[in-house]
Amino acid sequence: MLEYTQFNGEPSGRSELTEFVATARPASLSTIIARIEQAVDEETASIRTDMNYDLKASNARKSRYLYELSRAMKGLGATQLIAEQREAVVRLRDKLAKNESAIRAHLNAVNEVATLIQSAIQRSETDGTYSAGEFGRR
Repeated sequence: MLEYTQFNGEPSGRSELTEFVATARPASLSTIIARIEQAVDEETASIRTDMNYDLKASNARKSRYLYELSRAMKGLGATQLIAEQREAVVRLRDKLAKNESAIRAHLNAVNEVATLIQSAIQRSETDGTYSAGEFGRR
């Protein structure tokens, strides 16, 4: 009788499975890191150029990739990660720093605009009748 693994291509023995998982993780880890880099690069560029960029969708995508990354790293030793993925992790860290800078600049700009709008609303709602400055002049 044929084994199930002959039909689906999965390894049949326990040691083969362990070897398969050990060799598959770094490749999938590299793929996930590459996807994260691409998403971060896209977000960084879009924040700087596209006023209609969907930050909510971008955050959802990054959260999903973070979940995938944590799953891929599960059971992977830190020394193995450093040895095999060091360059990709360093590159990702640099891209994340640039992304953080762009997000901070975007949030500062949003804060400034919100402050300007708040001030304009407050000025339009008051006619100065009950302001402290008006009492001091009379």
